[in-house]
Amino acid sequence: MKKLAILLLLICVFISCESKKELELQNREKAVIIKEEEFKKKEADYKTLLLMRDSLAALKNTINENSDLIKKWPEFLKGFWNSKTLCRESNCNQYVIGDQRNESWEFVSDSTGIYTNVLNNKKLVRVFKAKYIEDKIMLEFTSDSISKNRVKMNVVLDDIKENIIKGTQTITGQDNCTARFSVELTLAKK
Repeated sequence: MKKLAILLLLICVFISCESKKELELQNREKAVIIKEEEFKKKEADYKTLLLMRDSLAALKNTINENSDLIKKWPEFLKGFWNSKTLCRESNCNQYVIGDQRNESWEFVSDSTGIYTNVLNNKKLVRVFKAKYIEDKIMLEFTSDSISKNRVKMNVVLDDIKENIIKGTQTITGQDNCTARFSVELTLAKK
């Protein structure tokens, strides 16, 4: 009988130990599930942050690509320049090789961009839209639709120094004729 009682006691102790171990395992499983859920939330936050970082990087690249386009003229370009244009080649009736023009060009900027005003005898004759990219100035002018002589003018100024700027002006007439001029700008005396 004693042996049977000891055996029963051992079985009860063993069963209670098994119950404790099973309960511990269940508690650990619950803790692991909670940690997995927390990890999933952090992983979702991380993925959101990665997407945000990538979109910011794309925005930065877009800004950097457009940062080459200067919105203001450098200080040394601002103001008035005396221009001398000389016709080098032409198949237009209005322009003859050797034609020379002297005007005043003003490099200006405002909130909408950068421009070059062309004046003749202090009267505004045209306004070029401008781009200044990597030490090259590109100017463009197209006459309006009501002008009797429709022209398109493109100027590329690619030799830029402190007091002198040189380049080429191309004029395309309404009958698709083309005239090319050399352009030389010298800083006007103040």
